[in-house]
Amino acid sequence: MEQSEILKNLKIEELNPMQLATLEAYGVDKNLVLLSPTGSGKTIAFLLPLVLRLQAENEDVQAVVLVPSRELALQIETVFKQMGTPFRVMSCYGGRPAMDEHRTMNGIHPQVIVGTPGRMNDHLQKRNFNAKTVTTLIIDEFDKCLEFGFQDEMSEVIGQLPSLRKRVLLSATDADEIPQFTGVATTEEGKLLKNKVIKLDFSQSNYGATNLMLQVVPSPEKDKLETLYRLLCQLGNQTSLVFVNYRESVERVTGYLQAKRFPCDMFHGGMEQDDRERSLYKFRNGTCPVLISTDLAARGLDIPGIDNVIHYHLPVNEESFTHRNGRTARWDATGSAYMILGPEEHLPDYVGADAPVYELPEETPKPPKQEWATIYIGRGKKDKLNKVDVVGFFYKKGRLDRNDLGQVDVKDHYAFIAVKRAKVNQLLKLVAGEKIKGMRTIIEEAI
Repeated sequence: MEQSEILKNLKIEELNPMQLATLEAYGVDKNLVLLSPTGSGKTIAFLLPLVLRLQAENEDVQAVVLVPSRELALQIETVFKQMGTPFRVMSCYGGRPAMDEHRTMNGIHPQVIVGTPGRMNDHLQKRNFNAKTVTTLIIDEFDKCLEFGFQDEMSEVIGQLPSLRKRVLLSATDADEIPQFTGVATTEEGKLLKNKVIKLDFSQSNYGATNLMLQVVPSPEKDKLETLYRLLCQLGNQTSLVFVNYRESVERVTGYLQAKRFPCDMFHGGMEQDDRERSLYKFRNGTCPVLISTDLAARGLDIPGIDNVIHYHLPVNEESFTHRNGRTARWDATGSAYMILGPEEHLPDYVGADAPVYELPEETPKPPKQEWATIYIGRGKKDKLNKVDVVGFFYKKGRLDRNDLGQVDVKDHYAFIAVKRAKVNQLLKLVAGEKIKGMRTIIEEAI
């Protein structure tokens, strides 16, 4: 398959300089380390040269992509499928039965597997696929994957892949050292051997950086909840991602805002995966303009068009600050980052002291009204349901028109649909008891 056809499927007119450099470097018989900002297109940068070198006649797994989170695994799988190549891909991650994934492997025979280290180890130990056929290893967000806690799992995975010829590491920020078990070719101190590794450093490139406005929001109280509420009311229906440092804080902040009737939702690693996916969907489709999250949302989430990043808690380090801010002002878009500082807090040294102060008006606007709601349907692709079926059903049985429907997303076992909030009650009454594509199922608002 030609490169031009793949780019057409991805609706990309041309590659950016980082992607072009990666495409060229990938073709050299050396391992590759790529540093590039969040939002600069790293997923396409490594997937494009990978698929151009996969062997169509080889039905076995040829490449493994390791990632630190389920969300990043799903994002990479989605982009791979959007490329429209004949190659097969699947994602593997914890929180669902490994046996179901094994059945999928046996059914589709993937040539590329994207997965988290723990789940990948599970499949390798059970010999659910032939590890000897894997010649390429890609580690996305390698600085996160190589943090303490992941190291043993990563070492175990790599140790079970005996035929690796190509290793590619990618991240927005560099790691102090790269462990020797990665096989990337390092000294005993973890430094790269330049004659065996190509390092592309685009980490200081201004992919959107000049379009990011950083401002400080002073909080008169140590507890910054009221200041956050006032700021969000001022921002209105703009999409805002609020970062806190602890799961308990996510729930506390979300509870406070919801009690004041501000439309928002939460996202953290302790939530059930179905709940995490529902929160992300509502944020993407505009049902909830605000998402409260730990740094889990700073990496690996493809959420276009985020207007603001709000640092409710100060980032733990500069890397965290970089990844958080990378959620907005992506590509040519503009965006804002706000740092809420309590009376005893100061800007970190890496931010600088010249960030302007954002003064909140004395009178706080009312919370914005939600224009959209999310409808849940308890059937999906595995039930032979597709987007056309859903849209047709809502038009015919729900008496909606084109302007009443937003994003439609059909998953394997369920579907989410954005519907104008003013039409929700009417819709649910009209479709109550109705079959969709001859099937009875749950149709309700996703709360």
